[in-house]
Amino acid sequence: MNKRESFGTRLGFILVSAGCAIGIGNVWKFPYVAGNCGGAVFVLFYLLFLVLMGLPVMTMELAVGRASRQSTVNSFKVLEKPGQKWHIHGWLCVAGCYLLMMYYTTVAGWMLAYFCKFATGTFSGIEMDRVSDVFSDMLASPQEMGIYMAITVILGFAVLSFGVRNGLERVNKFMLTGLLLLIIILSINSLMLKNAGEGIKFYLLPDLNRTKEVGLSNVITSAMNQAFFTLSLGLGSIEIFGSYMSDEYTLLGESIKICALDTFVALLSGLIIFPACFSFGVEPDQGPSLIFITLPGIFIGMRGGRVWGALFFLFMTFASFSTVTAVFENLVANFIDNLGWSRKKSVAVNCVFMLIASLPCVLGYNVLKNVHIIGARNILDSEDFIVSSLLLPVGALVYTVFCSAKFGWGFGNYIEEVNKGKGLKLSKVIRFYCQFVLPVLIVLILISGLIPKK
Repeated sequence: MNKRESFGTRLGFILVSAGCAIGIGNVWKFPYVAGNCGGAVFVLFYLLFLVLMGLPVMTMELAVGRASRQSTVNSFKVLEKPGQKWHIHGWLCVAGCYLLMMYYTTVAGWMLAYFCKFATGTFSGIEMDRVSDVFSDMLASPQEMGIYMAITVILGFAVLSFGVRNGLERVNKFMLTGLLLLIIILSINSLMLKNAGEGIKFYLLPDLNRTKEVGLSNVITSAMNQAFFTLSLGLGSIEIFGSYMSDEYTLLGESIKICALDTFVALLSGLIIFPACFSFGVEPDQGPSLIFITLPGIFIGMRGGRVWGALFFLFMTFASFSTVTAVFENLVANFIDNLGWSRKKSVAVNCVFMLIASLPCVLGYNVLKNVHIIGARNILDSEDFIVSSLLLPVGALVYTVFCSAKFGWGFGNYIEEVNKGKGLKLSKVIRFYCQFVLPVLIVLILISGLIPKK
């Protein structure tokens, strides 16, 4: 039996867990969804649902991990009652983490590629109408995308080969510290741009007329979805860190710190992007192209744009890579716990598998560009749909029912684990909310994700 590792410091646990939550969803999806939904009113609903949904489910994942001291599959086996089959969901979580990384490593590779392009001067002196061609040329090249994906995968598993404390914790402390420093510097730069005030007003001052244009129900649904998905809940990727943490502090207090860091990064991402958009006359509702086409165009027209572009995509690389290493740890730990493998063997096997499994997404923009798995979606969008619209909400629903229902682990056991240690305690009065209201909200997210977007 392998000895269970643990974090060296409380800060290490918080930063690694926040690193898992902080990812492309914060710094890419949050700003463009906020732009599409009219800005400030969306942000207010986002913060509301973060408290109502994100916090409770996070405490549940962490509670299952800490109480069991096991990775996803075995955590259910340890806590479920004799004869129950909750652990089957653990295998679904593992499959979901593999599927998530099969496309996330490609997108993380895009971030690294753009950092290199800005750092080496690819965008220097380029005409504005050529900016979109840089992105198109990258997608058309399986060699370029494959190299950056492979670098991401190999580096990610290399970090984990040193263990939880000496690898994952140490590297994520460095990356998250660098990420927070970079986002503050980039925000200050954007706030000093001409006409930045208009961007801040759009972002932070509620405008009911804009909300009416988008539709209040659309704003609320989008805010609920973003608040839920930003924390990477439902696949056990947060649960694994609960299994490494001590009993010294309550889980509510630690979850609030993780959510606060995640929210801080998301909100400051908006302070980078919206002032820049309004300063350079760019519409803030550009959608997914915002990061790879709109923003590079803005950086080109900015004094010192090469440096600011390189810093921005270094920040994006840190954000995506922290998620990659965190989810990879879940995969590595499951092989260690379920098969009794050494960390080195688990890292090596998972690394080889992930390099192969990530190739379809890389090829989906060139060699396999005519392959559509779900409807008209390409390979990346199909993989993302399965994870985001199905596995994440279903997974969160399972954790919610398992922690609150009598036929699961039970609310009494859950609340006892959450309140173990020093810090903020969770009141037992939330039992009704956890048993009847929270599951309904999660089902609404599941249904909204399955409804075709217009």
